[in-house]
Amino acid sequence: MRKIAPDKWKHFWVGIPMGAVLQAAMMFLFPGQQMLAGLLAMAAVVAISYGFELFSLITGWGHYDFWDAVASILGGTIGVAVIVGIF
Repeated sequence: MRKIAPDKWKHFWVGIPMGAVLQAAMMFLFPGQQMLAGLLAMAAVVAISYGFELFSLITGWGHYDFWDAVASILGGTIGVAVIVGIF
């Protein structure tokens, strides 16, 4: 099994609060519709995570790495799940 690169862990850890904040915001915007809020929060997590990578690819600023987006999405999924579990 390969060791996970340190920068992937950074993306993972940043994804957790991103997912939590987005889920909390969606639950505030759509009260009583937890499924819709969760789907919209996950869509936002994916769009933001991969959007930053696409921005890096298109502009040449930063470093494009698909697996950075995957690590952020995994972290975001945990953040969303934590907020859903609390409420």
